[in-house]
Amino acid sequence: MRLKDFFKDKGLLLLLHLVCMGAGSGFLRVTGYSKANVQIILIVWGLLLTVWFLVSYLQRRKYFREMERILETVDQRYLLGELMPSSARLEDRLYREFIRKSNQSVIERIRQTEEERKDYKEYIESWVHEIKAPITSIALLCENRRRGRQEEPSDRLTEAEKPEEERMDFLTIGLENQKIENYVDMALYYARSEEVYKDYLIRETDLDTVVCEVLEKNRLLLIRNQVRAEVDCKDRVYSDRKWIAFILNQFVQNSVKYRSGTPVFRIHTRREKNGVVLIFEDNGIGIPGEELSRIFEKGFTGSNGREQERSTGMGLYLCHRLCDKLGIGLYAESEYGAGTRLCLEFPISNYISREETA
Repeated sequence: MRLKDFFKDKGLLLLLHLVCMGAGSGFLRVTGYSKANVQIILIVWGLLLTVWFLVSYLQRRKYFREMERILETVDQRYLLGELMPSSARLEDRLYREFIRKSNQSVIERIRQTEEERKDYKEYIESWVHEIKAPITSIALLCENRRRGRQEEPSDRLTEAEKPEEERMDFLTIGLENQKIENYVDMALYYARSEEVYKDYLIRETDLDTVVCEVLEKNRLLLIRNQVRAEVDCKDRVYSDRKWIAFILNQFVQNSVKYRSGTPVFRIHTRREKNGVVLIFEDNGIGIPGEELSRIFEKGFTGSNGREQERSTGMGLYLCHRLCDKLGIGLYAESEYGAGTRLCLEFPISNYISREETA
């Protein structure tokens, strides 16, 4: 609180004192007081008024500085009403009570909102788990049906092209079903992304195995789009295998979506001083330079997303959010028209590094 603001706030009171001093001086002069006596009275009055204003200003400044300190140190600032310093002034006590009642209402509303959000989140997770059962059943039925058609004797077929057409139909259904599963997984991981620690298991993870599992999961998609994958991931890291697989799966989905020419994925690792970098490279259409810094923003689709096919702009955003929670670095490099490189940086502590070199 500045002195200028304080006197501005006390302007009416100061004006009242000046009027009273003038009126009192005139009255004393009329009643026969000498000019010297009146001046002494005014000087004493002015000194007392100055001391009172100065003490009052110092007390108020100390009080508000204490409130500012509380606001800066406390995380939940809506609790100010409970933490305000005590004061002998009636207006301070009234303000504190008003703020406390207002904050209490805010806290109750926040608690209610958190409960509603928690219920909704639990429902989404439950729905995702329930919907995965029919998705898996559809995938199995399509695969079994496709294999069954391939194994049928040729003398039972009336048309030479019918089995191939039916096989392609089942392949298409399987691919569309896989898209549904991917979106369902995104909904599940998005719901869990705020509380990763509840579903996070740190253990030694073989990146080569995880990458191969992700490629096998997307086998039909890669075959359909004639994608060739080169894998060279010899390093191991300490992280959660399931979350890493989800992130890599998003990389695969995006790279297939924005493929160009003869698609080639090159997935390899690079050992560094304090960690391991997993590099996912493709030779797709790339990302324009002015858009590269925004690809991890929520809902950002860019020019590629608008030109190629419908995009939600949530895949890479969710990957970046999960990496932040897991303590993994994520960055992208791209040359428009030549391809994109996505890098995951897995940190390794000095203790683990000494264990591995020992």
